[in-house]
Amino acid sequence: MYDSVPDIDTNQETQEVFHKRNTETFFTVSEITRQIRTSLEYNFSNISILGEISNVRKPSSGHIYLTLKDKNSQLQAVVFRNVANKIKFELKDGMEVITFGSVTVYEPRGQYQLIINKVEPKGVGALQLAFQQLKEKLEKEGLFDQTHKKPIPFIPQKIGIVTSPTGAAIKDILNIIDRRFANVEILIYPVKVQGEGAAQEIAEAITKLNTLTDIDVIIAGRGGGSLEDLWAFNEEIVARSIYNSRIPIISAVGHEIDITIADLVADKRALTPSEAGELVVPRKDLLLDMLEKLETRLLQSLTGKLRLSKDKLVRITNSYAMRQPFDRLRRWQQRLDEFAQRLKLNITHALNTEREKLSGIAGKLESLSPLNVLKRGYTITTRLENNKSLREVKGLNKEDKIKTSFSKGSVISTILFIET
Repeated sequence: MYDSVPDIDTNQETQEVFHKRNTETFFTVSEITRQIRTSLEYNFSNISILGEISNVRKPSSGHIYLTLKDKNSQLQAVVFRNVANKIKFELKDGMEVITFGSVTVYEPRGQYQLIINKVEPKGVGALQLAFQQLKEKLEKEGLFDQTHKKPIPFIPQKIGIVTSPTGAAIKDILNIIDRRFANVEILIYPVKVQGEGAAQEIAEAITKLNTLTDIDVIIAGRGGGSLEDLWAFNEEIVARSIYNSRIPIISAVGHEIDITIADLVADKRALTPSEAGELVVPRKDLLLDMLEKLETRLLQSLTGKLRLSKDKLVRITNSYAMRQPFDRLRRWQQRLDEFAQRLKLNITHALNTEREKLSGIAGKLESLSPLNVLKRGYTITTRLENNKSLREVKGLNKEDKIKTSFSKGSVISTILFIET
């Protein structure tokens, strides 16, 4: 399928070359290839072609090579880097697209091909397809997970706002915040919110705000518009900057029906910029009213507890124990005296019993004492050198010295002879 083609005989120069060559013997390969290229480029420029993509190749050069095909034929095509960088969606095998461009010949191979200047998916807009592709990709990576979302602080001390300084969105946000909580500090980071370079500015602003230590929450957004107008908030670079932010982010893009990738990644989505102002701070008057009520309830509670404590103190003061504070002490002192007397009697009895036992043991020891034996006329004989007692003459020798102890005194003798 292509646009109307002008008659070939209108290219006078080409016709003259062909007429001249008809009188000669041959064309060189380069010459015929160049002539075919000129003819093709003249007759098949700025055409649109419907086909299915296959054999997509993306070398490091940044160009994209692919094949367009239908049931019966195929056509080689190329998307040069400057065009490829502007395509929002990803070209994949099996995708049916409408391409816009011109047919030419790649002379080194003698192969005709389509140079694509624009491409759109059939049946769905290019931006809508790009949105769906990026959404599926980021969702698989977990960028939308609820577990990653950070809570918005109840009363932030300082709010960072990333938006256009001249749009209606910033006015709405500032008006709402000023009405709800007038003395909160706000830092506005001005950025482009649509057009070339807008996504990079938004991502850079979020990254730089994260280097500040006093920002408690960030609002990133803009007013309503078409899908093209809001597209900066559907770029992957913005989504990743929001996901990597340590500061909680509220996304406020467009109207309620507008859902962007930034909304899905952000910690909180505001349906409009005005709602972002409502979400980021509470109403100060309601807080003061609530504090007033809490203060009243606290005073009532404390008054009630003081009253109960006072009543309890009065009861204790009027109790028998407080009126006769020494009665219980005296009773315990009396019991202590009884215990002391009882203890003294028990100790005396125990001492007497033990004394009697000790006397009995002393009597027995006295009866067994060697001194008593000596008193009865017996003597004790021991060796002089070691004072060991002698019970027999065995082991004694003549001239050994012995000691004989009497009841009173002792004598030392020398053995003259031994009788056995």
